[in-house]
Amino acid sequence: MSRKTRQSTILGIIAARDIETQDELVAALRQEGYDITQATISRDIKELGLIKTLTSDNKYKYVTKQTLDVKLSVKLQNVVRETVISVVTAENLVVVKTISDSASVVSGAIEQLSMSEALGILADKSTVLIVCSNARDAASVQQKINGLL
Repeated sequence: MSRKTRQSTILGIIAARDIETQDELVAALRQEGYDITQATISRDIKELGLIKTLTSDNKYKYVTKQTLDVKLSVKLQNVVRETVISVVTAENLVVVKTISDSASVVSGAIEQLSMSEALGILADKSTVLIVCSNARDAASVQQKINGLL
């Protein structure tokens, strides 16, 4: 079976159930008929960009980065809602104004969203500056941040 097919199966497995370790993933793939090694799984995890996240029952599980893009923790969402004053664009830049001493927390929350449009994020005490490639990407980032508010 091809690498693409195997990786697609991996994505299906982690979407269907919580997989905490590479050994569990190897076992699940063997149940699906794959003769696989842990080293191959390790490469697949890296290629797919899988990461571990903490579940509600304090265990870890593999997820895709895209899964986390929309699952910012409730606490961080509340911090963003409570501290962001405004979000505006200027050409390829997004400027987020916050209450004093909150920009670093807001910046961290924005970074967790892993927005591909953002080339870089800088913060001081009350301003977060997000640099994008173009005005269209900046507008997209602005829209995503406004969606958190």
